[in-house]
Amino acid sequence: RHADRWTVEHGPFMRKRLSRLPARNWTLLLQGLDQVLPAARQLLSHFDFIPYGRLDDLMVSYAPPGGGVGAHFDSYDVFLLQGPGQRSWQVSRQRDLALVENAPLKILERFSPEGQCLLSAGDMLYLPPAFAHDGVAVGACHTYSIGFRAPSHRELKSQFLIFLEERLAGGGRYADPDLSVQRRPAKIGAAMIGKIERVLGEISWSHGDVVEFLGCYLTEPKQHVLFAPPRKPLSELAFSKAARRDGVELALPSQMLYAGAMFFINGEPHKDMDKAMQPPLRRLADARCLQGRQIP
Repeated sequence: RHADRWTVEHGPFMRKRLSRLPARNWTLLLQGLDQVLPAARQLLSHFDFIPYGRLDDLMVSYAPPGGGVGAHFDSYDVFLLQGPGQRSWQVSRQRDLALVENAPLKILERFSPEGQCLLSAGDMLYLPPAFAHDGVAVGACHTYSIGFRAPSHRELKSQFLIFLEERLAGGGRYADPDLSVQRRPAKIGAAMIGKIERVLGEISWSHGDVVEFLGCYLTEPKQHVLFAPPRKPLSELAFSKAARRDGVELALPSQMLYAGAMFFINGEPHKDMDKAMQPPLRRLADARCLQGRQIP
């Protein structure tokens, strides 16, 4: 922040850019740390009392003294776990959530703190949705943010309609052999409206459709996620032997969920799995790893 002006830069950053930063009053945010760092994934696993379908990612913020992102609120639950250093937090249950106009971040226009706390290494602050807060680094510090998925109803509806679109039965085309001459050609006639209404009324979905949509939607990798293939891929037989010897674990960016006999990995559904395979696959999804002796 410079006076009343906020500035934001998006990475990736060159080392040279970071070395030119001032000694105070800035913050570096790194999202999706659990997708690249095993220790971060292990930290996130301590929050498995929340279903994986609700867990989002682990974000780390580094700040020198005075650094912060300003007073703001999140639309979802968040745990703020303090790493090295200290950060002072002010919090408020205020209802006024108006934002600074044209700011590059969602900064609250007015912030009226009701409480304050100082987090040291190992301390954690939980904030419910829409709870205003402002954190400022006392000295150089790291803060880990465990966020949760809370998609809007609008997003769920639009994504479900896209999901249904790929599964719509294609038969038929609009026709009106009984069309009669109308005196006003620009008027949309009641007969045409009725025909279209009946066609649209044929759109339906089942409980199974909702399950499949949810599994695919919740495990779909984010746009920035990349999977690097091994330099020397094993043959299927060699992989099978190595898996039974050493066990397997999900790649860090991978998402795996299940519902009944359906399994979902990175946006793809797997149905009608062999019954003998279902228990070990559930263990793999829950623990994100599987010992060799547990693999059929």
